[in-house]
Amino acid sequence: MTSVTASPSTGGRRPAGTRTVPPWRVVFGAVFVMSWCGNQFSPLLLLYKHEEHYSTLLVNLLLGVYVGGLAPALLLAGALSDRYGRRPVMTVGTLTALAAGAVLALGPLGVAPLFIGRLLSGVTVGIAMAVGNSWLKELSQAPHDPSADTGAGARRASTAFTLGSGLGALVAGALAQWGPRPEVLPFVLQIVVAAPFVWLVRRIPETSPGDLGGPLRRQLRVPAAGHRRFLRVVAVAAPWLFASAALAYGYLPVLLSGSTGSWGLAYATALTGLTLGIAALIQPWAKRIDSPSSARGLVVFLFLTAAGLLVMTGAQYWQSLWLGLAAAAVLGCAIGTGLVSGLLEVQRIAGPRDLAGLTGVFYTLAYAGFLTPIVLAAVTSLFGTTTLLLALVVLALLCAASVLLAYRRHLPTGERAATGAART
Repeated sequence: MTSVTASPSTGGRRPAGTRTVPPWRVVFGAVFVMSWCGNQFSPLLLLYKHEEHYSTLLVNLLLGVYVGGLAPALLLAGALSDRYGRRPVMTVGTLTALAAGAVLALGPLGVAPLFIGRLLSGVTVGIAMAVGNSWLKELSQAPHDPSADTGAGARRASTAFTLGSGLGALVAGALAQWGPRPEVLPFVLQIVVAAPFVWLVRRIPETSPGDLGGPLRRQLRVPAAGHRRFLRVVAVAAPWLFASAALAYGYLPVLLSGSTGSWGLAYATALTGLTLGIAALIQPWAKRIDSPSSARGLVVFLFLTAAGLLVMTGAQYWQSLWLGLAAAAVLGCAIGTGLVSGLLEVQRIAGPRDLAGLTGVFYTLAYAGFLTPIVLAAVTSLFGTTTLLLALVVLALLCAASVLLAYRRHLPTGERAATGAART
C-alpha cells in the first residue's frame, strides 16, 4: 500500500506494509497534468483549420487566446497562495483543468466553447506555473526533501511542465490523426488523467502559512520585479521562451501544411513531441551551464533561439519537412535551457515572500511570446513570411547582445558576495 505523507513531522508509526510518496512527486504530477491541459490543443490547430474551415488567423487566435486567462492567473495566483496557502489555490487549478476539458470537448458546437475552454486552460496553466512551481521548490528542500540539491525545485518544475506539455500534445495529436471523435476524445482523456489530483493535492503538506493580512492589492505588489537583474536579464529573455514554442509547433505546421498533405496532424504532433521532448531531456545539461555569477545560461538560450529561428526560416522558404524537424530540435534545446536558467535566476532574485509572485511575473512575460504567431499572421500579407522570420532572428540576436551587456551586473546580494569571494 502506498500513502502520501500529510505532514513532514507526522508522529507515530506508519502501518506495516505502507510506503510514503514524497510530497513533491504529487505536486510534480499536478503540474504535469495541468500543463497537459494547456498544451494538448496545439497539434489540433490543423484539425480545426481543415475540418471546421477556420482561417489561419482564427486558429492562431485560438492558440494564443489562453494568454487572456493565463496572465491574470499568473499575477493573482501567487498572491492568493501567499494569503490562503498553496493547497487551496492548486486545488482550484485542478478543478479548472477539468472544466477546460469539458468545455473544449464541446468544440464541434462552434468556436465559442473553444475560446472559453482556452481561457480556462490559461487559468489552469497560470496556477500551475505560479503556485505549483513555487510549491515544488518549497517541497524540494528540508524538511520535506533534505537530500535535494539547491537546483532541484527549478529542475523539477521545468521538467513537469515540459513533459506534461509534450505528452499531452503527443496523445491529443495521435488521437486526432488516428482515433475516433478527434475533436472530443483528447479532452475526455485529459479529464480522466487530471481528476485524481483534485483529491491528491489536498493531502500534501502546506508550505505557505497563508497568514498574510491587509488588503490583497498590497500583496499583489512584487518588489523583486523591480530588481535590476530581473529587468535587464530575465525580462529581456523571457518572452522568447514561448515565442519559440508557439512558432515551433503552433505556427510551423501551418506554414508547412502544403507539404504535409493528409499527414498534417501527425507532422504537427511530431514537431510538438520533438520540441518538448528535447526541451525536457536537455534540462540536466542546462542546469550545469547555469551560473549564479553570470547570465551564461540565458545567453546560450538566446543564441540557440536565433539559430532555431534561422533553420525554421529555411524550412518555410524551401518547404522542407526535414528542416522543420531540425528547427523544432534546436528550438527545443533553447526552450529547455531557457526555462531552467530563467527559473534559477528568479529563485536567486526573489525574497521569501516574493517567490510565487516573481515566478508569476516571469511566466507572464514568457507567455507573452505565445502571441507571436498571431502578430505574424496579421502582418504577413504586408511583409512576407520569410522577411518576418528573419526579422525575428535579428531581434533574438539583439536581445542576446543586451543580456551580454548585463552579463555579471546587478547580481543578487548572496551571489555577488559568493562571486567576490571566489575571485579573491
